[in-house]
Order: sequence, then structure tokens, then C-alpha cells
Amino acid sequence: METDSCSIETLIKTDDPELVRRSARPEGTIVDVNGIRIGGKEIVIMAGPCAVESEEQLTETAKSVRAGGASILRGGAFKPRTSPYSFQGLGKEGLEMLERARNVTGLSVVSEVMDTRQVETVARYADILQIGSRNMQNFPLLKEAGRASKPILLKRGMMATIDEYLNAAEYLLSHGNTQVILCERGIRTFESSTRYTLDLNAIPVLKQRTHLPVLVDPSHGTGIRSLVATMAKASIAAGADGLLMEVHYKPEEALCDGSQSLYPEEFGMMMEDLRKVAVAVGRTIHVL
Repeated sequence: METDSCSIETLIKTDDPELVRRSARPEGTIVDVNGIRIGGKEIVIMAGPCAVESEEQLTETAKSVRAGGASILRGGAFKPRTSPYSFQGLGKEGLEMLERARNVTGLSVVSEVMDTRQVETVARYADILQIGSRNMQNFPLLKEAGRASKPILLKRGMMATIDEYLNAAEYLLSHGNTQVILCERGIRTFESSTRYTLDLNAIPVLKQRTHLPVLVDPSHGTGIRSLVATMAKASIAAGADGLLMEVHYKPEEALCDGSQSLYPEEFGMMMEDLRKVAVAVGRTIHVL
């Protein structure tokens, strides 16, 4: 039978960075976060507000995502914003709120670090350090985070190729941190009907080329609340190891990304569908 020369196998490169390439660990990497195994058969859901805004907002949202089936709480204390006049986050106060929310709900915490000077502080409070899209090629930050003892969630740059993305991950591994989680969050294209174009191609490509777990952020990938659940289900069907999503107890009052944040009840209904999709592809959603 004639071989399809354009099959996905042709995307496996022998010159991928040596530490992230699939052949370095053919069995795949599993990142353990307080007993939550990311990269195995179970799919892990990370959910919460884009930014920590207040004690009430964070606690109520954390309780709702915990009830809906999330295992990890997301929330930004330090926020990179396009406009210098936009809400920049609560800083250390926000991290302290995340710690209290973890104590109340039992959820582990992922929060963004933007600067080398923040790594030590964020690592004291968060269980996972997030490096956002805008900092994917902030090489001093990658080096510093690579020396941290906490797992790293590395988002793909909005205009980064897969090659550039894997080299960014290589920075982290080459500086000693082997607990790296990749996250596809949409790329900038000529299409203007959504905030970004969620690159579902990246899921199987990354799974072919690297041993690292792959998550998807359908909230930033679409920027539109009504599209998040559909793309979340598509991501699981395509092989994602988990999802990173924005949920807010009052999205209409959110100081950041309210238009793409799910209402708690929407999150709960979506999770019911995600469980069915997970079973259909031979996996399950992790339950605390």
C-alpha cells in the first residue's frame, strides 16, 4: 500500500532539543502536583479567575470550580496587561488570598510569574509557576524558573512556532527543572472573529515530538465565552492531558477577561460533557 508522505509521523524531528524530544523519555513525563498526576491517563482541569480581585471573588469562584470538578485553582496575582492603565493584579496580597483559598478548598494553585525577581515569592505560595505567552521567550525568566523546585506551566507564545516553543521548554529543562507542562493557548492569525486561533494541530504535534504533558487554554484561545466549552471538548478529543480555563463568579464585574470567563453553572454543565468525551477517548477526568 502506498505510504502517505504527509502523515503525522513525518513531523517527528531528530533535531528537536535533546531534553524535550520524545525519544529522551518515550514513556512520557508525568508531572506530580500534590498527588495530581498530569500527563497520565487522567485529564486534569485547572480553573479559576483570570486575576485575583478580592477575597470574596476568589473564594466563591474556587468553591464553585471545586464543586464542578476542577483539581487546580488558577488565579493571577501578577498580570501582564497590554495597557499600562489596566488592572495589574494585587501582587503578594493576591498570592496570600490564593493560599487561603487553597486551605479552604483543598485545590492546588497555579499562578503566573512575570519577572525573575518574582520567582522566589510566587514559588512560596503557588504549587505551579505559570510562564505566560508574552514571556515564553523571556530567557532570563526561563533560566530562573528552571532553577526553581516547583513545576512550570509554560504557555505558547501568541506568535511562536512549535520549534520556538520547544526551545523555550528546553531552557527550563536545561536549568534543572524536569517538571514542565506545555499549554497551547491560541496563536495570532489573520482571522478576527475570535481573539486568537486555537491551534488544535499543536496537540498531536507536541505529543509526537515531546514527552512533556500538553494542556489547552480554550478561554484565551477563543476569547468568547460561548465557544469555550466546544473547544474544551475538542481539545480533550484531540489528546490534551488537561485544560486551563477561566471561571468567574460574576464575569460581568470581572476586572480582567470577563467576556471569556465562564459562569460557575456553565462550568458545571461543561464538565458533565467533558467526562463523556474523556470516556470516549479512553480516559477519565481527575477527581479530588
